[in-house]
Amino acid sequence: MNTKNTTQQNGYELISRHAFADVLINSNTQQKSLHSTVHAPATYSLCRFHAGIAQSRATYLTIQIGLHTHITLKPDFLQYTNHSCEPNVFFNSSTMELVTLKAIAPGDELTFFYPSTEWEMAQPFVCNCGSENCIQLINGASHLALSTLKKYKLTDFIEQLLIQQ
Repeated sequence: MNTKNTTQQNGYELISRHAFADVLINSNTQQKSLHSTVHAPATYSLCRFHAGIAQSRATYLTIQIGLHTHITLKPDFLQYTNHSCEPNVFFNSSTMELVTLKAIAPGDELTFFYPSTEWEMAQPFVCNCGSENCIQLINGASHLALSTLKKYKLTDFIEQLLIQQ
């Protein structure tokens, strides 16, 4: 079956293909997202990543790896990993790997919990993930209760900041 035709029928259009995922665009919302093309078990390393640009301020395209260090992701297509309050992947900034949190299957959208890497968000937003446990306002780890954060895998950087609180 032709993937491009299938994604168009589901309201998505294929933008680009990569080793383990496709970048799709939603025909209605124009939002881009990253979708798995592979089966992978929980705790599986999907790929290594590295810093494209390091800067002192957060943007909506960076992840935070230090108090004043925010990086763009390389490979570039990883920037289309959207937020969810029920994430299925995690950006491990200590090992520089994108790791599955649960088993994924072809077609699954790859999502991560933005506060797992961000102390303060550059552009806070109201979450529309639809999860039963949605936290609503996504504004960085510093704005969440410890009881909420304990439900998620967090980067070593965020864990260190929580200890210092």
